[in-house]
Amino acid sequence: MLITIIIPTALFGGLALIFGCILGYASKLFYVETDSKVDEIIEVLPGANCGACGFPGCAGYAEAIVQKDIDINLCPPGGTEVMHKLATIMGKTAIEKEKIVAVMHCSSGGFLNTNFKYKYHGINNCKAATLLSGGPNSCNYGCVFQDDCIKACQFNAISIDKAGIKTIDKDKCIGCGACVKACPRFLIELVPISKTVYVQCASKDKGIISKQNCGNKTPCIGCGICVKNCHFNALTLTNNLVKIDYTLCVNCGACSLKCPTKVMIDTKKRGKAFIDFKECIGCTICAKKCFIGCISGELKRMHIVDQEKCIGCEICVEKCPKKAILINY
Repeated sequence: MLITIIIPTALFGGLALIFGCILGYASKLFYVETDSKVDEIIEVLPGANCGACGFPGCAGYAEAIVQKDIDINLCPPGGTEVMHKLATIMGKTAIEKEKIVAVMHCSSGGFLNTNFKYKYHGINNCKAATLLSGGPNSCNYGCVFQDDCIKACQFNAISIDKAGIKTIDKDKCIGCGACVKACPRFLIELVPISKTVYVQCASKDKGIISKQNCGNKTPCIGCGICVKNCHFNALTLTNNLVKIDYTLCVNCGACSLKCPTKVMIDTKKRGKAFIDFKECIGCTICAKKCFIGCISGELKRMHIVDQEKCIGCEICVEKCPKKAILINY
């Protein structure tokens, strides 16, 4: 009886010893020496593992920085402080990158401004809701209110009120793109934080259908008026919906002023330009750059701004070499 216990125990013990030796030898044989900088960088990174850098977690980003010479300014949660620490570790110059934030193209009107085909009682998931007869709302391009974007945001940057109106806190948003990936209808876009104009609609239906589907909120009707009034070719109209090319957009706000349904949102506070006569040298640069045509004056003479025409685009302010143009809010 004792032998039947001892023999199997000794056998398994011996096998465990043999396999242990094999594993120990293999670990030394296949050991890959890691650069100490990788560990240093991992210690510096915030550990959010949000994927905003484009790599699988902070460890993946750390390895990419060391092994592939990837930029050190790709960590939004870490911000400027982390970037400077990474620059010290890698011996690089820290170059700041403009912050990007999420912008929502629907849901601004909430439940009250959405027409529904039926009341959804299924799985609390946006993709599941869209798969059931195209979604509960009449607009096949609109928010289905299952809040996957809010669940995906690790930084509590998206909030929703009782009426279903979603708000994105630009201070909390780090531009990681988790909400963008979570939305099955692609209603969220990442844009540079300096850009203040965006389209608050995602419907590709014709105007009359969009109006029928959108409830009390007036959607984009695909009229193209904003496109015609954009002097920088930043707007395109495709499938009844306007899209903004933010590499060309100068934040002038002209499209928002001309939009008949007010679906082109401009969040920038606008004022009127005026010229400090003491500083103006009459170089005519402001008049040439004003696409509205509200600045006049002869060469080497003081210029004036037509206050009724001025839309507060501030392009003249940026272009004036003498900083003689100010904005009166």
